[in-house]
Amino acid sequence: MPAFPSPLQAGGLAALLFLPAFAHAQADAPSRITSVKLYPGSATVERTARVPAGSRSVTFRCLPQGLDARSLQVAADAPVRVGDIGVQVQERALAGGCASPLDERVRAAQDQLAAAQAETDALELAHTYLKTVAGTAPTTQTSGPGTPGAGNISVTTDALRRSAQDTLMRLHQAKRRQEALELDVRALTAERDRIAGPRARVATVTVALAAEREGDVRLAYQVRGPSWSPSYRATLDSSAATVRLERLALVAQSTGEDWSGVPLVLSTGQPLGQTQGSLPRPWTVDVQPEPPARPVAIGMAAAPAPAPTALGRAAEVAQEAQPTFDVAIADGAYATEFTVPQRITVPSGGQRVTLSLGAQTVHAQLFTRTAPAVEPAAYLVAQLPALEGVWPAGPVALQRDGASVGQGQFDPASAAMARTGLSFGRDERITVTAEPVREHTGSSGLTGARTERQLSRSYRVENRHARPVALQVLDAAPVSQNEQITVESHYEPAPQDTAWNGQPGSILWSQELGAGATARFTAAHTLRYAKELRIRERR
Repeated sequence: MPAFPSPLQAGGLAALLFLPAFAHAQADAPSRITSVKLYPGSATVERTARVPAGSRSVTFRCLPQGLDARSLQVAADAPVRVGDIGVQVQERALAGGCASPLDERVRAAQDQLAAAQAETDALELAHTYLKTVAGTAPTTQTSGPGTPGAGNISVTTDALRRSAQDTLMRLHQAKRRQEALELDVRALTAERDRIAGPRARVATVTVALAAEREGDVRLAYQVRGPSWSPSYRATLDSSAATVRLERLALVAQSTGEDWSGVPLVLSTGQPLGQTQGSLPRPWTVDVQPEPPARPVAIGMAAAPAPAPTALGRAAEVAQEAQPTFDVAIADGAYATEFTVPQRITVPSGGQRVTLSLGAQTVHAQLFTRTAPAVEPAAYLVAQLPALEGVWPAGPVALQRDGASVGQGQFDPASAAMARTGLSFGRDERITVTAEPVREHTGSSGLTGARTERQLSRSYRVENRHARPVALQVLDAAPVSQNEQITVESHYEPAPQDTAWNGQPGSILWSQELGAGATARFTAAHTLRYAKELRIRERR
């Protein structure tokens, strides 16, 4: 007669039969960062997890607490259907398995410090032993192998000296290493506590699934805080009149998760920016009504202005906290993306990583520009052509013929730089002299009722280069802001522009100055106005 299993055995068999399906119902496979798109002030991170067939949900753990739940997007391979999404934020200590990214670095630094401390203690023990041996008389020492005696005191003394010298040098170096490691441990611990202190929180995202077969689930989310800012290096070759422009990007993030070997894309988009511009308000004109009589209150203070609400203050703080970057032009319709070819590691902790976004060399038009009335000096300026691609505004490190000349601001999209160019430092081979201003004030008119002021300025520029230079001399002329004041100006030679850079009264002389040649520029101005009129001048 066949033996049937008991109810207990049958229940156990059923449990074993359903165990694989139950185990696959909740997928908790570790996810990995597969891409990061970095904006000024935020980042979009994509994580991927592999789920087995039969999975009914997948959990992404230890995500940054700054995760924006409204930005969550989930995609999966064809055999995996995606359902609802749940988000939970809790303290890191309660999440389990969510150690800070800096914990491992702190432990490694502590292990190195412990090794250095052990070496220091061992050397101090050896030094104490040598001092004990040196302070013990030879006649009182116990005889034995290696015990010094009175017969070989000189040999023993020399050996002690060498051993003590070597021990003290090694002890000094060990203490130096220990001090440096203590500073590293303190810095890493402080940074870990700042980013992931006792109250640090992490997010957990659970996605409901229906996985017919094994496949990948991709979770994308936005997190505030990470940033990138553009910077540049500009190298001028004055003999060839070329400028090599190198794009750089400074990347930093403190999200609480390390970006280790991730594909990185830098975007000039503004997902945190304002999406709608201000609109004009209605413009009405009416007769001002007579103010009503107000009763006089004795001893009553004026009511204070209403304090801003907590919501208003929070909005102001949030607005002030947002970083601003002058990046707006794009290769696409509204944004530019720089795809970094290699995988990048950016640890969480604010450490800045500099990336190169490529370089190009352009031909430039070189000028030697001077404003003698302001400063008797000349500067070398490169007028760049229209650059291909997008060049967000940022600081630039300037080099001229292999030597560093300083820092500047690079913004080729601005109209100001398009007119003024990029300056590469002072030209010491151009001598500029501003002669003293000659001024005369007198009366004019039949009755002498008007004042006439005459001012004359002269400048002298000498080229000490062995080649000609393109010279630009800038000066300011008085511009009347009132019809009661008349201004008459004469120049020698005639300037090329009297409203340079779009500014009326900004005078530009432009000419080629030969090698060893000298040029002179003169500006004479006459101002006429009524004697009783008080004149206000702004320079």
